[in-house]
Amino acid sequence: MNIIEIQNVTKKYSTQVALDDISLQIKKGVVYGLLGPNGAGKTTLIRILNQITAPDSGAVFFNGHPLVRKDIEKIGYLPEERGLYKKMKVGEQAMYLAQLKGLSKKEALERLKHWFIKFEIQNWWNKKVEELSKGMQQKLQFIITVVHQPDFLILDEPFSGLDPINTNLIRQELLELKRQGTTIIISTHNMASVEEICDEICLINKAHKILDGNLVEIKQRFKQHIYSMDLHSPQAISFFPANFTVLEQKADENIQHYLVKVMDGGSANSLLQFVMEHGEVLAFNEVLPSMNDIFIQQVEHYNQEHQS
Repeated sequence: MNIIEIQNVTKKYSTQVALDDISLQIKKGVVYGLLGPNGAGKTTLIRILNQITAPDSGAVFFNGHPLVRKDIEKIGYLPEERGLYKKMKVGEQAMYLAQLKGLSKKEALERLKHWFIKFEIQNWWNKKVEELSKGMQQKLQFIITVVHQPDFLILDEPFSGLDPINTNLIRQELLELKRQGTTIIISTHNMASVEEICDEICLINKAHKILDGNLVEIKQRFKQHIYSMDLHSPQAISFFPANFTVLEQKADENIQHYLVKVMDGGSANSLLQFVMEHGEVLAFNEVLPSMNDIFIQQVEHYNQEHQS
């Protein structure tokens, strides 16, 4: 079942079209990557989902019904521009914002203590926000975003400003929330994070949806039949048949490394059979395109086709 359905949504600001007839569906319990260059329309879509603004035309459904103001209670939103009160104490601010999300004082305190201990920031409860590093503020804002246990999370650049350790911490928490049934939208330019945690993606460019679907299926769709091989052999293969193109070749003592593209008339099996005749195959893997490569390729292709 879909938690979000966006049907033919269009939004304009004066003469600027921010979203042009966008339709997409987000299934319950997935991590969904919302991707696109700066100015593509991602922020406008997020603002519509948060009811900060409304579409000019089209419809948005939440859990099968038209999105209404009360649904905000079931949504958690972490904006790219963090909005904490610098002069307030950390615990005081967290309690205030948790109660704004509908928690009782007792519930808020219990849940916040749990999260503060989990994120090892319990000693900062009585400190002012301005005393926290950018990364610590990020952890605090994440806690505030999830403390009311929303069904649907919208995170805009959630890993911005975090060191590798805290990036991994947030990533693991997101995967745990997913296991618990939370649906998560991540808007980010970090394609490595997309590859690691997203189940599905939507790529928006110049107000249009240009690609969406299951991440694994998309990578398969754009594969180029390239294979990486490690061969135990004292010398390199002197030639390959015409239906194999060697893209890269290097040696490390008696290990020969190859990157080979299978052309028309060839196959992975025939390539493997050929190299087995020249030594012991230590590794043989298909190389799928990265999301970074797909992102660049699809955006550039769209831009070339729609040059004004």
